[in-house]
Amino acid sequence: MHSIETTKRLTMSAMMIAIAAVLAFVCGLIPFLHLPFGGGFTIASMLPIVVISYMYGIRWGLFSSLVYAVIQVLMDLMLGTGGSVIMALFMPQSDGYMGAFAGICILLLDYLAAYTVLGLGGLFRNRIQNKALSLCVGAIVALSLRYLVHIVSGYIFYGAWAEWFFSQEGFTFGHMVLDVMSGQMLALFYSIVYNGLYMIPEIIVTAIAAVIVSRIPQIRKTETR
Repeated sequence: MHSIETTKRLTMSAMMIAIAAVLAFVCGLIPFLHLPFGGGFTIASMLPIVVISYMYGIRWGLFSSLVYAVIQVLMDLMLGTGGSVIMALFMPQSDGYMGAFAGICILLLDYLAAYTVLGLGGLFRNRIQNKALSLCVGAIVALSLRYLVHIVSGYIFYGAWAEWFFSQEGFTFGHMVLDVMSGQMLALFYSIVYNGLYMIPEIIVTAIAAVIVSRIPQIRKTETR
């Protein structure tokens, strides 16, 4: 790859990562977009990372998404948009303390793995001829994989909250869930529902935004390598 192309790729990727970080940060300042045990709706903040993979290929996309994952961790810790959730995992005096090993595993799953899979967003660029459809499907798959990672993490580490969650006042079908589910099945269903509260709307909004963004000439014409 020529140095000029490399510079353009680095510049574009840095810009996309910055846009994603700013969108996530701004949404992090809006309380009602976030859930009490972590996670929140960020209004298509992950689309720029998906676009990087779409423009430059999966390898570059995975590298860029890993960088973004690290930035997310640092941003949460330094700026406080979600740092209390991370720090609580390692603070014995916190209600969220689970021990160092569990804390590290949650950090690896809910941050590093969950954001890195966004780098698969360009998977369908050369498999679906329609540009809008290929980016849209790629965004749906990438964010769905992130949703799956959160489901696994929630099932393993937060399943104990399931009964409390479904017994809350105002949860219209909570009692029906508790009547038919218990144990591991209840923990799994809890993780699917809890993480789906923010991931499903995020997937829908990002898919719509992907169709709109796909019309930008610079994105349509970029060749993957």
